[in-house]
Amino acid sequence: MAKDPVCGMYVDEKKAPFKAEIRGRMYYFCSETCLRTFERPEVELRNLKLLVVFSFTFTVLIFFFSFFDVLPFFSKNKWLFLFATPVQFGAGWRYYKGTFDALKVRTANMDTLIAMGTSAAYGYSTIITFFPEIFEETEVFFDTAAAIITLVLVGKLLEDLAKGRASEALIKLMDLQPKMAHVIRDGEETEIPVESVEVDDIVVVRPGEKIPVDGVVIEGHSSVDESMITGESIPVEKNPGDEVIGATLNKVGLLKFKAIKVGSDTTLSQIINLVEEAQLSKAPMQRLADYISARFVPSVILIALFSFSIWYFIGDESFTFSLAILIAVLIIACPCALGIATPTAIMVGTGKGAENGILIKGGEYLERAYKVQTIVFDKTGTLTKGEPSVTDVVPIELSDEVLKLASMAEKGSEHPLGEAIVKGAKAKGLDIPDAESFEAVPGQGVKAVYDGEEILLGNRKLMENNSIPYEDIEEKIQALEKEGKTIMILTVNKMIKGLIAVADTLKENSKDAVKKLQEMGIEVIMLTGDNRRTADAIAEKLGITKVLSEVLPQDKANVIKKLQDEGKIVGMVGDGINDAPALAQADIGIAIGSGTDVAVETGDIILVKDDLRDVVAAIQLSKQTVRKFKQNLFWAFFYNTALIPIAAGLLYPLLGLLLDPIYAAAAMSSSSVTVVTNSLLLKRFNPKTL
Repeated sequence: MAKDPVCGMYVDEKKAPFKAEIRGRMYYFCSETCLRTFERPEVELRNLKLLVVFSFTFTVLIFFFSFFDVLPFFSKNKWLFLFATPVQFGAGWRYYKGTFDALKVRTANMDTLIAMGTSAAYGYSTIITFFPEIFEETEVFFDTAAAIITLVLVGKLLEDLAKGRASEALIKLMDLQPKMAHVIRDGEETEIPVESVEVDDIVVVRPGEKIPVDGVVIEGHSSVDESMITGESIPVEKNPGDEVIGATLNKVGLLKFKAIKVGSDTTLSQIINLVEEAQLSKAPMQRLADYISARFVPSVILIALFSFSIWYFIGDESFTFSLAILIAVLIIACPCALGIATPTAIMVGTGKGAENGILIKGGEYLERAYKVQTIVFDKTGTLTKGEPSVTDVVPIELSDEVLKLASMAEKGSEHPLGEAIVKGAKAKGLDIPDAESFEAVPGQGVKAVYDGEEILLGNRKLMENNSIPYEDIEEKIQALEKEGKTIMILTVNKMIKGLIAVADTLKENSKDAVKKLQEMGIEVIMLTGDNRRTADAIAEKLGITKVLSEVLPQDKANVIKKLQDEGKIVGMVGDGINDAPALAQADIGIAIGSGTDVAVETGDIILVKDDLRDVVAAIQLSKQTVRKFKQNLFWAFFYNTALIPIAAGLLYPLLGLLLDPIYAAAAMSSSSVTVVTNSLLLKRFNPKTL
């Protein structure tokens, strides 16, 4: 069974006559009204506003002339009939249409209750007006029927306005993409709609313009503001060979790039699809509400008929009294609040997550995340930057020359450690001359000659093979190695001049994230394929006490399963590629997004920004959203279970109280608005305050 994304009612995909495919996803609807609302929300909202004004105007006239019988030519009831008919079949036609659509597939929906209730009131009043001899009573319910339709329409309008605010995040995402793009075709620059850009097109972006699609820079230099996608406030420098993301803002220079992802394949489109799917998904907590809602309408009709029969045939009350009971039960029981209790919270929660770079693939994961008891972090690329960098330069004889000579020796190397040394030297602004000769010694280091002097840079084995004693500095080497660093010894003409330590450094905010998770009572484990010494050194810096090292990628999923077998609810945080099996095995897989490949398939939650504090934010958002689930479901269940008996006349024998159908309509509408408004409070969630 599919779920109507507008009203929340269940729809049989095989029988549903109303469906629409939007951005490759099929949606099913219980009525044509819901379909139109989904496809053209702005048009339907405008029409709804006009209907409210139309219905409200006639309803005011009905109430006024119900008390003041001053109109000529006809009796009061006939004038009320004339005023009520446009409301019943004009403003109220949407409910008849929804009822007919439901009957076609042999089901009932929320429109059925409203149509039946108001039709009973209107039909009875019409008979009284034109055939007064049929019933003894003369009281009519034109005001009741009109007021019910008006109040339900007002409630629907308020609900739609609130839902519009709930989906602001998705609207903002859709508005990010520019409408036009400048491409070079046949040697000429042409402006075309962004939908017409094709893969391998050469796109031109000037300063101040948005980048239309994803691509690779082939010419130009600029800084690009990627905050709308990654959340990073500092513009990113772009040079030939660098990737650019669609919807980001080119700041200063002119860029030419080759389009590599267009249409639905762009980063922005993938984010939008993820958010859309999440907002329409179900949370486990929703199953009870769905089960009840699907069987609610037929049950309510039976309760209403039963209540009418009890009061009329057994309670010996008047037909008018019993009819009012039937109408009140039908109207008060409309399960609108129950149907939207969790979807609205999911919509706001996932939207708020998207605003903060946290993409949640579905309501199931949004609900489950707060239950996590153990978080397992991959080390390389997750807790650490995943690339080595120079951490220590220890001179033995030389001072400023150690890093310069080392970088000169490594300038021709393609080894990651060598690249890290060259990068470190450039970061310090050092001028790196070219060596006269260069030789890489696999597994040991490099040899170079500069200005007639032989330079060696490498490990102990390189020193031993070149008969260079290093025992005097062994203590310093071991001290650095205990910190998980890789040590390289620099010699000039076989004389040791210094040590260079290279290590994978911690990501910014990793330590803060680990500390916050531990404060929340969550066990934090580090999982890595690195050796024990390196793993322990990193873990000590982070404050992690439990480390699982030397674990092969294919065995990581087994580690997660073992933790689950101990009864723990486990979350796994990784890069979404090497850690794919572990992410899939975990109860919640949290993938670190790169900003250009955010839709990694393995993660349940994707962090667009490279900030591990978003793991904390995702769990906190889950807690806040689940709290709204529970609050909404409580009020929706309480409302229906408490007010249906009252509408059926439970308090009448005891206190003489009877729920007027007009008040029933007002209460039904207000309950839906209350649920949506309560969900909107999630918009206050701000992970920056965590």
